Order: sequence, then C-alpha cells, then structure tokens
Amino acid sequence: MQSYGNGAAAVSIGWEHFPHGADAGVRGFGPTVAQAFEQAALALTAIVTDAKIAEQSAVKVRCEAPDIEQLLVEWLNAIIYEMAVRDMVFGRFQVALNGTRLEATMWGESIDQEKHTPACEPKGATYTMLRVAQDEGGTWSAGCVVDV
Repeated sequence: MQSYGNGAAAVSIGWEHFPHGADAGVRGFGPTVAQAFEQAALALTAIVTDAKIAEQSAVKVRCEAPDIEQLLVEWLNAIIYEMAVRDMVFGRFQVALNGTRLEATMWGESIDQEKHTPACEPKGATYTMLRVAQDEGGTWSAGCVVDV
C-alpha cells in the first residue's frame, strides 16, 4: 500500500485480501471513495489472476444503489458480470461517483488460460463484512466478502 501525505496525516492507497472461510475478502483503500472502489476492483481481479493485464479494450459500466455500501456490492458484481459475459479480465479502473451513482471505465483483455492461469472464478460480491468508511487519517476503505 502506498501512502500520501504532507505532514501529520498520511492517506493510503492500495488493496488487500482478507480471509473468510472458503470465500475471499477484498478491500480497497484511497484518499477518495472513488479510489477506494478502484482499488477494491483491483483486489477482485487479483483473486482471479496475478498476471499483468493488457489494456486492450475499454468497457463502460454504470450502477446505482440506495447507499454507498450497497453501491460497492453493485460495482463489484458489475465487474464480475462483465468478466463472465465478455470472457475478459480487467486490470485498470477509473471510477466517478455522483452520490450513489457510479460511472466507470474498465480496461482489460480477453482471458488467456495460459497467461492468466485463473485461480478461481468469483461468483458474486456479498453483504458479508460490507463496509465503506473513512478513518480518522482521511483514508477511505471499501470492502466486502466475495463468493468464490
């Protein structure tokens, strides 16, 4: 995780996995909610593969939810849906938020079994351990458990 700051408080950006039984937890961090969502998306991709992903195609996604936490679940499920129907994996995400509306562009490539050696196929983001919050240092985190 990288840290950004100018003195007293540092804001972190990055992602992590956390264990949860047979499933996988994903969490993103950033100085803004949008960046935390982008990092959570990278954590989701890292469940599938640790290979470098080429930015061959761009896919636009829109979703909306009643609150920011449910929006995270909608966002991650939109990525899972696009990966499945397009047979792609994504390695870069650009998220714009307007309240509880999300518009994003995802860049990626078609899945290549030899290059990407997919570890698993995520089935869906869940409400388990769902949390989107800002800590006292200003860093946003966005995470939940993903059914794999």
